[in-house]
This record gives sequence, C-alpha cells and structure tokens, in this order.
Amino acid sequence: MAEPLKLMYDGEFLEQFGGKVHAAWPKFSITDFTKRARREDWDRLELKPRIRRITEALGASLPDDYEEALDILFLIDKECTGFPYLFFPDFVEVFGKEEKHWDRSMEALARFTKRSSSEFAVRPFILEHPERMIPQLLKWADDPNEHVRRLSSEGSRPRLPWGQSLPMFKIDPSPMLPLLTKLKQDPSLYVRKSVANHLNDIVKDHPDLVIELAEQWKGSHPLTDWIVRHACRTLIKRADRRVMSLFGYTSQGGDEEANQLVTEASLSLSQDRVEIGGEIQLRYRIKLAGKPISNDRMKLRIEYGIDFMKSGGKTSLKRFLLSDREYSFGEIAEGLRTHRFANLTTRKHYAGLHVFTLWVNGVEVAKEDLEVIDA
Repeated sequence: MAEPLKLMYDGEFLEQFGGKVHAAWPKFSITDFTKRARREDWDRLELKPRIRRITEALGASLPDDYEEALDILFLIDKECTGFPYLFFPDFVEVFGKEEKHWDRSMEALARFTKRSSSEFAVRPFILEHPERMIPQLLKWADDPNEHVRRLSSEGSRPRLPWGQSLPMFKIDPSPMLPLLTKLKQDPSLYVRKSVANHLNDIVKDHPDLVIELAEQWKGSHPLTDWIVRHACRTLIKRADRRVMSLFGYTSQGGDEEANQLVTEASLSLSQDRVEIGGEIQLRYRIKLAGKPISNDRMKLRIEYGIDFMKSGGKTSLKRFLLSDREYSFGEIAEGLRTHRFANLTTRKHYAGLHVFTLWVNGVEVAKEDLEVIDA
C-alpha cells in the first residue's frame, strides 16, 4: 500500500524548503521554522492539518508585514512546484484576507496556482465576498494561462473534494453559469475536466438545470461535447431517461416493446465467499432482443454493481463499468471480470453479505450473493 501523502512533509523536506527561503531572505531561521512546524502533535496530524501547520510556521518566521512576506515567497515560488507546495496559497488564505491586501492576494492566488493549486485557498474569499469574487472568477476565466482558467472553475465548485463547500452555489448555481459557458470550448483538457466536474457537482442538487444545459450545448462543438458527456456521468449511472436519450442509449423499461431489450441475463461468481484482501471472478452473459425495437442497433451501458457492507451494518451500492458500446440485435454480450477486495485508501471492506448485480442501461437484470469474511 502506498505511503500516506502526509509523510512527504518530513524533516528533510522542511529543511530544504527552509534553505530556499533563507537564500532569499537571510534573516529566516531554518531551525526555528522546522521546530515550529514539527512541534508537539506533528506526528498525529493528517495531510491538511500539516499543510496548515507549515503555513503558520512560515507566517511566524517571515516578516510580520504580509505583503513583505509575500514578496519573499515571490522570489522562490518558481522553485516550488507541485502538490507539496499547497501551503503557498494557504499562506494567502490565512494571512491575506484583510481588505487592504485584496489586490495582492488575488495576484498571489493566480500566481501560486500556476505552480501548485489555489483551488482550496480561494474558497474562503468566495464565501466571505461572493459579490466581489464572482467578477474576479470571470476575469480569471479569460486568463491566457490554463491553470488560472481552471482555478476559476475548480475553485468555485459547489462540492469540491477536500475543500469547503459553497452553500450559496448549492442553493443557486446560476451565478456560475456565465463562467462555465465562457469555458465550454476551452482548448485545455485540464480546464474542460474542471468544467465537467463543476457541472457534475451541480447535478447533485439541480439535475434538471444540467440536463437543460446539456441539451443546449450538445452538438455545438466537439470540445463542448466532451464536457457534456463527462458532466452527465452521474445522470447516466442513474439512467435518467432524458440523458440516456440524449446520448443515444436504447431505452429499457416503461413499455412492453422496450422490455424486450434483454431476453436473458445471468451473473455467476467463481466462489460464494471471499476473504478481505482476496479476489473473485464474475462472469456475465446477456442475450439481447432478436428483432429491432426502434433502430437497427442498440447502444448499451453494461455495469456490475456491488452492495458494499459499511461499518455501521448498512450497505452502499457502487457500480463498475463493463461495456459501453453498440450491439447488434440478437447478439450475446458476455465477459469475465476480476474484482479484488483489497482495502484501499478510498475504500475499506467489511465482513458481511455483498450482493452483486448486473445492470443494462440502468436497469438491474441479474444478481448473485457473496459472503465477505475477515482474513
């Protein structure tokens, strides 16, 4: 298993970074900085608290004047690139929110995001001053640098993972639609992914809004079509009828003719129990209708699902893609897939009954039980 990300902030990293600051500003004490960062409960701190601790230690070790301290960081930020340096924009969040620092803080967030990411640090500014930040985000959306354009979309996502939520945009995402529209043909995949993820966040609270937008945007430009498809992934998993129709999936369920889409379906597992850390093979077989329903071919999304046992004894369904393509009528769709029950940083397994299910265009067509036991 990979080491936790927080371990990248070891003594060597802090000393090397301190050396960079000291080279730019000789009054900087590397020893005091590292002691402040690694004091007391350091070993118990997780990733984000460690980032904040480094930020606080940096603030205590640099000049008291925020803008003077910022000038020192500007001297070394070109040498400090990548995920480990999230404490650069965090420094702006912690020390730069006073009104008198507004312009410099906006400059710093845009500058630091080019080398790391300001997507988390910008959110308190949005929460506290939405009326001022919305024009700023729109300005960033026109920036020639893809990282700054991405900041405008990623930083304003209603439900950014690891970030503070933005309740006002959960309630009413419409202020962000002009920004997303600006970026709907962005040449950078990095930016388009953010726009799609932003729209997928909106789906959680306002699915009809995203569906209407998808219907307006689809077909207008190939780059926009990529965004629309990726933005609608949750709606496709839900088998929303309007979205399934928008992307050409053959309908199933709802009338006698459509119910003939799948005539036979089976799902079998290589064993009926597995230890946590083990694996099983699942085999699926689907016999499709033998005569056309409305077209000469049918577009199908075939998935398998697992009702995972959670720590409290409840289950949670997770679906995994098996196939997403066109099939001929009368064709047999079948295959074999290995599923591993190793614990991951994103999923911990618990003993208990797990139900495997087979899905075609969002409709369950077969299922099988599996007992997961402790190793």
